[in-house]
Amino acid sequence: MQFDRVWDRPPFAVDYVDGTGGDLVIAFASVGQDPDRPPAPEFVATATGRGTRAFPRRALFVMDAARSWASDPGFAPALAGALAIVARRAPVARILTIGLSMGGVAALAAARVLPVDAVLAFGPQADPHLPGETRWRHWTARLPPTARPALPLPDRGRVWLFHGAADDMAQARAFPPHPRTDALIFPGLGHSDLVPHLKARGVLAGLVEAGLAGDRRRLLRIAGSAGGLRRRPMLAPPSDPA
Repeated sequence: MQFDRVWDRPPFAVDYVDGTGGDLVIAFASVGQDPDRPPAPEFVATATGRGTRAFPRRALFVMDAARSWASDPGFAPALAGALAIVARRAPVARILTIGLSMGGVAALAAARVLPVDAVLAFGPQADPHLPGETRWRHWTARLPPTARPALPLPDRGRVWLFHGAADDMAQARAFPPHPRTDALIFPGLGHSDLVPHLKARGVLAGLVEAGLAGDRRRLLRIAGSAGGLRRRPMLAPPSDPA
């Protein structure tokens, strides 16, 4: 698999993996493991459809060395510029964005910049400055107060939010209800456990395929098979993760 750097204007770097078909998955990196190095591409196998009939699917991988939670002014130009380069090579019919944590925030923010058809956001922060939120203080202390996803969520396409109930309920509840959004809660799982759990259950590929197809019922069924419960904030009591 060859990564082609199509955008390199700090703090953003965007790599492209070529493939076939009109679908494009844009995967956004989280803060990464090493604060002294830029994040590496994430969701590589899932984005490119490895192990499925969709392989090789076209994919872009977006890394933010500043860990800006999509608040850096270079965010929109990086996405628009990278997509224009890819679209010149072959038409793009459908776009899905995906990301974990800070990457999930960027996946949501991208839908305000690009014609995104589906968003899969795992453990995104509704507000990095939420009272009591200290897990990413090393990075979030540097962010402006406005560094948060644009709410309400995008009116185009469909959004799926995934949160672990063990330590992410405050962030999950901070996302308001939205007619194009499904919020899924996974009891017993923490922020760092969620994506590994979904990988172990072998459902990430199915979630992406259902999202690209706009098949909401299938996506909810797949998420449910891995333990996801739809959150109904207007009905559930505060102590109920469902």
